[in-house]
Amino acid sequence: MLSGLANPRQAAVQLMNFGLILSTAFMMWKGLSVISDSPSPIVVVLSGSMEPAFQRGDLLFLWNRNFVAETSVGEVVVYNVKGKDIPIVHRIVRKFGKGPEAKLLTKGDNNVSDDTELYASGQDYLVRKDIIGSVFAYIPFVGYVTILLSEHPWLKTVMLGLMGLVVVLQRE
Repeated sequence: MLSGLANPRQAAVQLMNFGLILSTAFMMWKGLSVISDSPSPIVVVLSGSMEPAFQRGDLLFLWNRNFVAETSVGEVVVYNVKGKDIPIVHRIVRKFGKGPEAKLLTKGDNNVSDDTELYASGQDYLVRKDIIGSVFAYIPFVGYVTILLSEHPWLKTVMLGLMGLVVVLQRE
């Protein structure tokens, strides 16, 4: 079973295969980022603030190229708040003005009030540059693996260990 480790050439091939898999995944991610014009073209819903539209663990696909129409009221967007690393998925409930300087107010479907308390200090509205992208498609519950890995860090170690073991023990 571990005979592959005795042959340095086979071990090198397995290591290169593992590197190719990682680099392919990275290139696909960067390609999606360029196509969608979003730094994060795929996000996972982490809370229940958008229920019933989106459940915790749903995988959302984002699009940030508004060639034809501007961001509009009712659109579900993902935005970043200055000083916070976690993107927020909420719906635009009000819009003041037009163009890239339009002021946008968001709210979670399952929340009582709007998001002004979530915005950065001194920020009353969002502008277009705060938005990472608009949701155009989703896959239910697929992102739950991400939630499990972030809530239970030991699972990351187990998964990485298993992936490494598969690479080492794989035969060509």
